[in-house]
Amino acid sequence: MASFFGLPAYTAGMDIDPDTCYRALKSRDARFDGRFFTGVLSTGIFCRPVCPATTPKRKNCQFFESAAAAMATGLRPCLRCRPEAAPGSPAWKGISTTLGRALRLISEGALDEGSVEDLAARLGMGGRHLRRIFIDHMGAGPKAVAQTRRLLFAKKMISETAVPLTEIALISGFASVRRFNDAFVKVYGCPPRDLRREGGRKDKPVTSAAPSGLSLKLSFRPPFDFRQIAGFLNARAVPGLEEAGDDYYRRTVRLVDGPGVITVRPAHEKNYLIATFQLGGLSDIQQAIMRTRRLFDLDAEPAEISAHLSLDPALKKLVAARPGLRVPGAWDPFELSVRAILGQQVSVGAAKTFAARLVSTFGEPMQTENHSLTHLFPLPAALADVDLTVIGLTSRRAATVRRMAAAFADGDIDLTGFEGLAQTIRQLTALAGIGPWTANYIAMRAFGEPDAFPTGDLALIRSMQSRGVACDARTLQRRAEHWRPWRAYGALHLWHGDKKGPKK
Repeated sequence: MASFFGLPAYTAGMDIDPDTCYRALKSRDARFDGRFFTGVLSTGIFCRPVCPATTPKRKNCQFFESAAAAMATGLRPCLRCRPEAAPGSPAWKGISTTLGRALRLISEGALDEGSVEDLAARLGMGGRHLRRIFIDHMGAGPKAVAQTRRLLFAKKMISETAVPLTEIALISGFASVRRFNDAFVKVYGCPPRDLRREGGRKDKPVTSAAPSGLSLKLSFRPPFDFRQIAGFLNARAVPGLEEAGDDYYRRTVRLVDGPGVITVRPAHEKNYLIATFQLGGLSDIQQAIMRTRRLFDLDAEPAEISAHLSLDPALKKLVAARPGLRVPGAWDPFELSVRAILGQQVSVGAAKTFAARLVSTFGEPMQTENHSLTHLFPLPAALADVDLTVIGLTSRRAATVRRMAAAFADGDIDLTGFEGLAQTIRQLTALAGIGPWTANYIAMRAFGEPDAFPTGDLALIRSMQSRGVACDARTLQRRAEHWRPWRAYGALHLWHGDKKGPKK
């Protein structure tokens, strides 16, 4: 795996090298943000690499792969650089799919009420083995990771919103306000109300729980090409469901507490996006944040990805032209699956037209402050047994959509938790009408799988040929093996490099 500025890329079981981390700390380069945390032994706190405080002496520093590992040693999060605002830790990427699934389930609240043994059972292993995986790769056990997640999310809500503290306690996953207060006093040395007062004096919250929505900062590692990802989404934006421009993306969403609207905008010259959530209830906010981060690929490591893909001469100029490229995600796996079927063997414009007809005919109407957003995407049950030829689909493609919808509705396909690329491809290609290209495209966008690769894509082959590479489907597949585990990014660079534009 490639590295940059002397900082090794994370790999399974790899130890952090203190000297390279200290050099990164002194640089305060935002590209290191979230890749490690610095424990300052003389003060008892831990910080992000971008902390504006005076750089501590090397002898007083200890480095950790995750905030959970730092907190497990008794260190307190820094109130100045706010570790809760760091981009998500990438330490698990490229290693065991088990750990990736476990972290995703924890982010969805699997340990808020359930036990480690329950989580392990969902992953098909014993609790002891799962704890060992977490200790080896995260530096802390599953419970500590979940507790850190709750605390850092609560701290973010306290710092950036005016939501009442009692409500923050509940939506953060604490069983009671008392436990919430006790955890904060233990970690921060003061109750939550004192942190809010401190934040009000030093850093006035930019957001509130006003009727217009709850706005939060969603951090990323630079560079980030917002126009690229917004342009990709805009070209495919389904009227009534979503809309996008150079400086915004907006869409309707469905969550447990009901329908809502999200709006995402760039914060110019800042390493975060501003996401505004107009939701049916705040209990959905963590799920909404997670989905939005996936939609905009905010946990990617662009410098590391670019360094690795640039090793291929055919990609080097493409990567240099788009250093902040991200793989556009999707709000919902079922929606993306249907839209991928609608896009089979047709242009982007034709796929968009079919999707618009589908939404207006079978989607659920809703009222929003923005009159151009009028519908929610249909639920699986709404498409499982209807005549889809009325929107112009061929009978064969209509049957494929119905099969996909029925499989989701009946639970025959469960894409709520990504089980790894190979297993997801097997699940999807078991359905008639779903081939490897469509399955990989769904994995790439619905789950942010960085190594998904749409095998045999003609636009990818054409793009390689335009760069003087003698290429067919087989040689492209072999060449892409050298791009692992970032083949999805290689594909997107080639799509942008194709004269006919990005595929689907």
